[in-house]
Amino acid sequence: MTEQRPSRPGRADFLAANRGGGMLTMLDQRGGAAFASLAWRLGLKPTHLTLLNLVLGLAASAGVIAYIPAARDGAPWWPVALAALVLWKIAYMLDCADGQLARVTKTGSEAGARVDILCDVAIQTSVVAVVVSVVDAYTPSVPAWAGAAFAALWMTNLVTAVMAKEDDGVSLVRSTSLAVRLIKLVRDYGFVIIVIALALLWPDAMAAVMLFFGAVNALFLLASIAAASRATLR
Repeated sequence: MTEQRPSRPGRADFLAANRGGGMLTMLDQRGGAAFASLAWRLGLKPTHLTLLNLVLGLAASAGVIAYIPAARDGAPWWPVALAALVLWKIAYMLDCADGQLARVTKTGSEAGARVDILCDVAIQTSVVAVVVSVVDAYTPSVPAWAGAAFAALWMTNLVTAVMAKEDDGVSLVRSTSLAVRLIKLVRDYGFVIIVIALALLWPDAMAAVMLFFGAVNALFLLASIAAASRATLR
């Protein structure tokens, strides 16, 4: 029997079409459902939401990087940290919304999916640039290779997240217990951007944030390689 899309989809219909995620991402999915519902009423296409996500995400990151000299001269970080958090969060909700809108309205396409992934890469690259720029400004003793390794390992998180959307079998731990979900927060983008935004309030601590998430992604990369290798050698 052919699945029928709702003639007048509401927030619940869009939320039901989400692709899941960590504990914080699921909250962003709820915000995404509100944006998807509004976009449907306005006659927007999924790519409109994707591109708005790109603009807001890049604007937030560019604003933080541009503010660093002023902050070094004594300007307070909290207004920019708050603005970055709000913009990054809205951008991520829009990232959740475009997929929901595409699935509910049956307007998804391979081209749209490519735009979505490319925009994700662009925004997350800008977030990485924020972290590395703040570390370079406030903790210059951290070697350059650490920032380069952090940037490369961050992409591991993004690539494996994309893989997980296409194949549920790539998940290393499928348990949905509360303990496991809390542990998985360290790879939940909805959580990570909150941590980075809060770290702007104490910029000297950004180096610790960078090293922590770099180590998390390095361990996940090694675990993924081991799991995939074990599966092929059985």
